[in-house]
Amino acid sequence: MNTANYHLAQLNIAELLYPIDSPQLGEFVANIDRINQIAESDPGFVWRLLEDTDQFFDPDMYLVNMSVWRSVEALKAFTYKSSHVDIMRKRKSWFKHMKSNHMVMWWIPAGHIPSLEEAKAKLEYLDKNGPSGDAFTFREIFTPDQS
Repeated sequence: MNTANYHLAQLNIAELLYPIDSPQLGEFVANIDRINQIAESDPGFVWRLLEDTDQFFDPDMYLVNMSVWRSVEALKAFTYKSSHVDIMRKRKSWFKHMKSNHMVMWWIPAGHIPSLEEAKAKLEYLDKNGPSGDAFTFREIFTPDQS
């Protein structure tokens, strides 16, 4: 299978400890645009969700991020080797510990833009069935030919 024909979609959600406009989340909110710019300038970045997520996740409780990357390696490098990691080291100050999965990845045909319905279904699938070629995390990665 030609992996160049596939991109990696990812969804992650965070349950907020405080309202998004609270002083407690001030540092996080002040860095959102900067971190998004780092992601968007990465050569492995393809797309990110910019639309409203209110119909799927309560905006007073959840922060939602969905994006598409050229590869697992590109997303992993952004997540763990860019300034993103410095901000995420403080996540316990801003976000609740979630007992269910808060992140899911899945392969899509290059050029496909995933919907929130699709992403939420993938997260629910991962929670119900565990990792597979259909929905997985960094802990257990699958290739496009395994989906």
